[in-house]
Amino acid sequence: MESTTTALQILRGVEFARVQNAEPLLLDLYLPAEDAEGPEQGSRPAVIHFHGGGWRTGERSSLGPVVDGFGLTPIERLVHAGFVVASADYRLTGVATFPAQLLDAKAAVRWLRTHAADYGVDPQRIFAWGDSAGGHLASLLGLTAGAADFAGPVGGQGSEVDDQVAGVVAWYPPTDLLRMGEQARPDAVVRADDPGSRESLLIGAQPADAPDKARAASPLTYVHADAPPFLLIHGTADRFVPVAQSTGLAEALEGAGAAVELLLLEDADHMWATPDGSSAAAEQATAATIDFFRRQADQH
Repeated sequence: MESTTTALQILRGVEFARVQNAEPLLLDLYLPAEDAEGPEQGSRPAVIHFHGGGWRTGERSSLGPVVDGFGLTPIERLVHAGFVVASADYRLTGVATFPAQLLDAKAAVRWLRTHAADYGVDPQRIFAWGDSAGGHLASLLGLTAGAADFAGPVGGQGSEVDDQVAGVVAWYPPTDLLRMGEQARPDAVVRADDPGSRESLLIGAQPADAPDKARAASPLTYVHADAPPFLLIHGTADRFVPVAQSTGLAEALEGAGAAVELLLLEDADHMWATPDGSSAAAEQATAATIDFFRRQADQH
């Protein structure tokens, strides 16, 4: 475990769970400097981040190669805004199929809540954020708190610890695996109904051939009136995850009476790539994310 101290402290490689037949699950913990914005140490809100990569690749603390390449450091900017951030591993599809990934995400929430006092975190103000596959997991976290189907403890984090999050930000998340293929753009790079798609690897079958599994792994399935507030951000030119995945979830949440905000970024592709190669869309998504979490933290 490596510690870095500048304007913030980073504890890298903190083990939060140990699962059978897999490497220990680790997280990177970002702690604000004592003079950072926001509340005093001891009552800070926290965000758990989950990386993208189609559930089969990716690394914690990464926002994907395009966003990382912009040098915006969205995680560190959130820390400078006064939040503790934990960026957590989860089992990839080469190791286990769904619901292992969601169980791991819940284990990360439970670990942070259990250790909240150790890191100056307010256990009632833990939020979830993810990009792409990580946005899918963050959305599921927000919608399945306490669900009996996903109550199994992972790596010693017992289900008696609350797995609820107080709000969710999801960047271009898959939300409806059953309809994702038909919603793909004509110029899509990948489609969920392609043989060997990321989605089929997640659930262990082609979505059309296993509709029950596809629904069970879809955030849309679990929408309810008491869901925590959501911010969904998606590019209108996304060639990997159709923009309808976010608009559909937003409509369902609104229809159920839950609080949801939807931000669509014109001409932005996955990972906020734009035709002019600028970082403008990534900047806008990052600013909106920090603003949303600040507002939600202030309300709790």
